[in-house]
Amino acid sequence: VSGHVDGIGTVVTVTPAAESWTLVIRAPRALAKYLACKGSITVDGVSLTVNRVDDRADGCDFSLNIIPHTWQVTTLSRLKAGDRVN
Repeated sequence: VSGHVDGIGTVVTVTPAAESWTLVIRAPRALAKYLACKGSITVDGVSLTVNRVDDRADGCDFSLNIIPHTWQVTTLSRLKAGDRVN
Protein backbone atom coordinates (compact mmCIF):
# COMPACT_ATOMS: atom_id res chain seq x y z
CA VAL A 1 0.00 0.00 0.00
CA SER A 2 1.29 3.46 -0.77
CA GLY A 3 -0.06 6.83 0.20
CA HIS A 4 0.26 9.47 2.87
CA VAL A 5 0.97 8.90 6.56
CA ASP A 6 -1.66 10.29 8.93
CA GLY A 7 0.33 9.69 12.11
CA ILE A 8 2.72 7.59 14.12
CA GLY A 9 1.74 4.83 16.55
CA THR A 10 3.78 2.91 19.09
CA VAL A 11 3.81 -0.88 19.41
CA VAL A 12 2.52 -1.90 22.86
CA THR A 13 2.78 -5.69 22.54
CA VAL A 14 3.45 -8.42 20.01
CA THR A 15 2.24 -11.82 21.20
CA PRO A 16 1.69 -15.23 19.61
CA ALA A 17 -1.99 -16.23 19.38
CA ALA A 18 -2.49 -19.82 18.22
CA GLU A 19 -1.01 -19.85 14.69
CA SER A 20 -1.15 -16.06 14.37
CA TRP A 21 0.21 -13.04 16.23
CA THR A 22 -1.60 -10.23 18.00
CA LEU A 23 -0.13 -6.79 17.51
CA VAL A 24 -1.34 -3.98 19.80
CA ILE A 25 -0.53 -0.43 18.77
CA ARG A 26 -1.14 2.82 20.67
CA ALA A 27 -2.52 5.57 18.46
CA PRO A 28 -2.51 9.26 19.44
CA ARG A 29 -5.76 11.09 20.20
CA ALA A 30 -5.79 12.81 16.80
CA LEU A 31 -6.08 9.41 15.06
CA ALA A 32 -8.20 7.53 17.62
CA LYS A 33 -11.50 8.91 16.31
CA TYR A 34 -10.84 7.26 12.92
CA LEU A 35 -10.27 3.74 14.28
CA ALA A 36 -13.13 1.26 14.48
CA CYS A 37 -13.39 -2.46 15.09
CA LYS A 38 -13.48 -4.28 11.73
CA GLY A 39 -12.26 -1.12 10.00
CA SER A 40 -9.18 -0.99 7.81
CA ILE A 41 -5.79 0.49 8.64
CA THR A 42 -2.39 0.40 7.02
CA VAL A 43 0.63 -0.15 9.28
CA ASP A 44 4.08 0.23 7.76
CA GLY A 45 2.61 -0.32 4.30
CA VAL A 46 0.54 -3.41 5.19
CA SER A 47 -3.25 -3.20 4.87
CA LEU A 48 -4.90 -4.80 7.92
CA THR A 49 -8.24 -5.15 9.70
CA VAL A 50 -8.67 -3.68 13.19
CA ASN A 51 -9.84 -6.39 15.63
CA ARG A 52 -10.35 -4.31 18.75
CA VAL A 53 -10.16 -0.68 19.88
CA ASP A 54 -9.68 0.31 23.52
CA ASP A 55 -10.11 4.01 24.20
CA ARG A 56 -7.63 5.85 26.42
CA ALA A 57 -7.46 9.45 27.61
CA ASP A 58 -4.49 10.08 25.30
CA GLY A 59 -5.80 8.15 22.26
CA CYS A 60 -6.48 4.44 21.90
CA ASP A 61 -4.88 1.02 21.73
CA PHE A 62 -5.93 -1.07 18.76
CA SER A 63 -5.34 -4.77 18.12
CA LEU A 64 -4.50 -6.51 14.87
CA ASN A 65 -4.38 -10.22 14.10
CA ILE A 66 -1.41 -11.03 11.88
CA ILE A 67 -1.85 -14.28 9.95
CA PRO A 68 1.18 -16.50 9.20
CA HIS A 69 1.48 -15.46 5.53
CA THR A 70 1.49 -11.75 6.40
CA TRP A 71 3.94 -12.41 9.26
CA GLN A 72 6.32 -14.16 6.89
CA VAL A 73 6.23 -11.78 3.91
CA THR A 74 6.21 -8.36 5.63
CA THR A 75 8.41 -6.53 8.11
CA LEU A 76 5.74 -6.80 10.84
CA SER A 77 7.54 -9.84 12.28
CA ARG A 78 10.45 -7.56 13.24
CA LEU A 79 8.33 -5.31 15.45
CA LYS A 80 8.72 -5.22 19.22
CA ALA A 81 7.22 -3.19 22.07
CA GLY A 82 8.27 0.44 21.87
CA ASP A 83 8.81 0.50 18.09
CA ARG A 84 7.18 3.36 16.21
CA VAL A 85 5.04 2.55 13.16
CA ASN A 86 3.27 4.62 10.53
